[in-house]
Amino acid sequence: MVNYIWVGLTMIGFIFAAVNGTMNEVNEAIFKGAKEAVTLCIGLISILVFWLGMMRIAEDSGLLKKLSSLFEPLVKRLFPEVPKNHPALGYILSNMIANMFGLGNAATPLGIKAMEQLKELNGGKTEASRSMVTFLAINTASITIIPTTVIAIRMNYHSKSPTEIVGPTLIATILSAIAAILIDRYFYYRRTRKG
Repeated sequence: MVNYIWVGLTMIGFIFAAVNGTMNEVNEAIFKGAKEAVTLCIGLISILVFWLGMMRIAEDSGLLKKLSSLFEPLVKRLFPEVPKNHPALGYILSNMIANMFGLGNAATPLGIKAMEQLKELNGGKTEASRSMVTFLAINTASITIIPTTVIAIRMNYHSKSPTEIVGPTLIATILSAIAAILIDRYFYYRRTRKG
């Protein structure tokens, strides 16, 4: 469905440009946008490779295990339906830690694996379980300590202080994560009270 929407928007744009005689501007914008996209991707790759390497060092040194054990009590409270030592908890913790370091690309496969494990716990049903909804809320509004992607974009566009975004990002993501958990719990308790 989304593909049809994008194709429709593109076609409307081309028709509008043809009717208004602005096809030259459209062509110029297409090539300029493609050039900027390649430049941005190359810049992002270098930053992401660096932070993924740091994550690998943290994993090999045992830092990730320590962080996981630090957050384990919180995760068990957020996901009471997930049995102790279930693989889903490991994937959830790894996903949360990757998101904390702003590594959304590294966090995505971990999040997918966590959802697969949670679906398995849910008996393979197509309806999302409480844990799946909670994980989606937390993953969407995850706390970010180091927003590596945003820092990389700011560096690419020659920001004078690309890391000044760290403080506001931390505050905003903490507040969004708290709001996501509160909203998730509110709707869960409202649904259980009705049922």
